[in-house]
Amino acid sequence: MTSLERAERPAAWAEPPALLRFGIDTISIARSELRKVRRDPIEIATRAVQPILWLVVFGTVMSSVRAIPTGSLSYMDYLAPGILAQSALFSAIFYGIAVIWERDLGIVHKLLVSPASRTALVSGKALAGGVRAVVQAVIVTLAAAAIGIHLRIDLVSILGVVAIVILGSALFATFSLNIACVVKSRERFMGIGQLLTMPLFFASSAIYPIALMPDWLKVVATINPLTYMVDALRSLMIVGGVSERGLTTDFAVLAVGLVVMITIGTRLYPRLAR
Repeated sequence: MTSLERAERPAAWAEPPALLRFGIDTISIARSELRKVRRDPIEIATRAVQPILWLVVFGTVMSSVRAIPTGSLSYMDYLAPGILAQSALFSAIFYGIAVIWERDLGIVHKLLVSPASRTALVSGKALAGGVRAVVQAVIVTLAAAAIGIHLRIDLVSILGVVAIVILGSALFATFSLNIACVVKSRERFMGIGQLLTMPLFFASSAIYPIALMPDWLKVVATINPLTYMVDALRSLMIVGGVSERGLTTDFAVLAVGLVVMITIGTRLYPRLAR
C-alpha cells in the first residue's frame, strides 16, 4: 500500500499504535493460556497441597524447635511468605512442559505465523504464568490465615503481594519456557526442572535468613531472583515484616529479570518450530 493510499484510508481502518497492538496481542495470548486452567481447575488445587504441607508440617516442627533466629517475627510468620514464593516457583518452573506439548501438537507453528510479534507471544505466556500463580497463592494465603499467620489485611499490601506474585512467577515461567526452547524434549525438561527447583528454593531466604548461610551460598542467594521475591512478600504480607533489601530494589530486580528472560525467549521461541 502506497503512502497516498494510507493517507486516504478511513480513520476506522487505521492500524493501532505498535504499543497498543503489542498489549492487545499479549493479553490475547494470556487469555488463551488461562482457558486451559478453567478446563482443569483441579490442577491448581493439587499443586497447592505441597506448599500447605510445608507450612503446616515443616513450619510447626521448626517453630517448636526454635533453632532458626527470625528476629521479631515468629518462625511461622517468617516462613509463610517463603512458602508462598515456593508455590509460585514450583508452579512456574514446569510451565515449559506445556510449551513442548504445544510444539508436538503443532500449535507453536500456528502461533509463529500469526500477526502477533514474537515478543507478544512470549510476554503473553509470561503473563498467563503469573496469573495462574495468583490463583494458587490465594489458596496458600487462606491456609496461612487459617493456622494463625499474622497477615496484613489492607488494600495496598494485597495489591503489592499480587503484583510481586505475578512478576516473580512470570519471570520463572519465562525462564522455564526458555529451557523448553533449548531442550525440546519432555524427558530432558522434567529432569532439568527437578534439578533447579530445590537449589533455587534452598538458596534463598525462604526458610532461613541469608545471614546463616556460608559465604559462597550468600553469593548464590544474592543473585537468586527468588530471594527478592521472598523479601518483598515478607514486607508486604506479614505484620511487622521488613524488606531487608528494600521494596524498590526487590521490584526492580524482578522486573529487570523478567525483561531479560522475555528478550531471550523472543529469540529462542522460534527454535521450537525447527
